[in-house]
Amino acid sequence: MEFISSIFNYISGLGSYVMIPIMITIVGLVVRLKPIKALKAGITVGIGLIGLDIVLGLIWTNIGPVAELFVEKFNLNLTTIDTGWGAAAGLAFSTTIGSFIIPFIILVNILLLTFKLTRTVNIDIWNYWHYAFSGATVYMLTNNILYGFIAAAAHCAISLRIADMTAPIVQKSLGIPGISIPQGFAVSTVPIYSVLDRVYDTILPWTKDKQDKKIDSSKLSFISVIAEPIFLGLIIGILLGLSVGYAIGNSLQLGMSMAALMYLLPRVTKIIMEGLLPISEQTRTFMQKKYQGAEFYIGLDSAVLLGLPTTVSVGLLLIPVSLFLAMIIPMNTTLPLGDLAATAFFISMATPMHKDNFIRTLISGTIMMAVVLLVASFFAPMITIFAQGGGMEIPAGAVQVTALSAGNLIALIIYQLSRLGFIGIALVIALVACILYITRQRKKETV
Repeated sequence: MEFISSIFNYISGLGSYVMIPIMITIVGLVVRLKPIKALKAGITVGIGLIGLDIVLGLIWTNIGPVAELFVEKFNLNLTTIDTGWGAAAGLAFSTTIGSFIIPFIILVNILLLTFKLTRTVNIDIWNYWHYAFSGATVYMLTNNILYGFIAAAAHCAISLRIADMTAPIVQKSLGIPGISIPQGFAVSTVPIYSVLDRVYDTILPWTKDKQDKKIDSSKLSFISVIAEPIFLGLIIGILLGLSVGYAIGNSLQLGMSMAALMYLLPRVTKIIMEGLLPISEQTRTFMQKKYQGAEFYIGLDSAVLLGLPTTVSVGLLLIPVSLFLAMIIPMNTTLPLGDLAATAFFISMATPMHKDNFIRTLISGTIMMAVVLLVASFFAPMITIFAQGGGMEIPAGAVQVTALSAGNLIALIIYQLSRLGFIGIALVIALVACILYITRQRKKETV
């Protein structure tokens, strides 16, 4: 088992640029795509991921200094520092549960597929860290490794089932058949966005229609112009710069960087989609032949949803909103920094669920960031222990460290139930069983 674990750890250590293309190629070969086409698909996805990181670097490079100036200007005295998802993922993988998480979750996925309890084949291996985090926190709480693995499996099972249920919405938004989003954080937001969407139908019915209709260039108005992604990016960037005291020239530079982000990001995600399309089509054909009448999905990272303009626009607006919320929310101890540039990921599922509606996505995003701050603050003591055990240096002036991406409601619910020991773990198992059974029955009724 240790040998197998070391192989998976080595592959994981290669990073997403290498690991994901390898997995895409392997999936392509398994579903009998021609070797050269499978390899091309994997390489294309890898190129798209590199391009995605380069474009997102526009945020990370420019927003970091702005956030620091914002903190100084408004004298934010918060004792928990957000170190970002990268550090959180590394810490989660470095735990006892995390060391075995990749082969373990693959086994769980295979079992659920075998018993027809999911349709998603989750190839987003890098994001297995969310399951490792759930397992590691329960293991720390109970000092029972079995409970830890049960918690990780529970998070995985819930994620796969939610991915199945939201697959049609995701496919319609992106225009790619045969895919779903099982990413550990993204799926945890789905119940909240689903409830909020129904609330909006009641109290904000005027927001029901899609807001960002295509603009007729012969009838441009001021409002319709600034609603265009590149103009919105330019305006948000300039306002962010001016809010922290940047000179006009520096504010304009920041505005242009954000406009470039808004223009380039959808194009980069199209490269990822180009690589995924032959894989998803071949997988669907292969699985339908093997299992007559069944439909299967390829589980992907929520990063593919960043190609939707509304997601990026709202994500940029949530940067100052998150800093403001950090100042005013009671019980919050977290200063958003490391994940501040990744706010679009926190509302990646809001855009398709709200049918690309800008107003609803912005309101939901604001509510979600408040929840994320509180849950991240709750998990800060455990993440700090992980960090100290892994030799991570605590930033100067911080008492604890956390990550906004750890502000996961599924992980929180599993952890809180686990406080009850054996009874709590039994409740976790019962909860997962109920979710699998109820959602499966509903699916049968709709067939």
